[in-house]
Amino acid sequence: MTKFEEFKKKEKFVEESASFYTGVADPKIRSVLAEKINKAADDFRAVAESGNPTDKKYQDMIEIGLSRFSDVKMDLDTEDRERVCGYFEELMDMVGLESSGGHLMMFMYGFSLPESS
Repeated sequence: MTKFEEFKKKEKFVEESASFYTGVADPKIRSVLAEKINKAADDFRAVAESGNPTDKKYQDMIEIGLSRFSDVKMDLDTEDRERVCGYFEELMDMVGLESSGGHLMMFMYGFSLPESS
């Protein structure tokens, strides 16, 4: 569970030269965005600690987490939306979740591909 705390302590939406991400310049907006993604980490931790974590429960938490960005989504540029998705992918990696259930694609592009069976 410390991995979730470590994730939350990490400074977010700052410039990352390795990925050419320029970060969010306004510290107030950066703080709001970081708070939203940190709540998603709390959601993931709650599922992990529930005793019965499933892919569906994590995917539901992704959907809820992304919905927290609905009030600022239109103000985010493409790189910032990609960074939001990148943080969710980090959370997915922590729990071994391979698919967001289409939620990340929907957030990023407004559509998702059908899940293959």
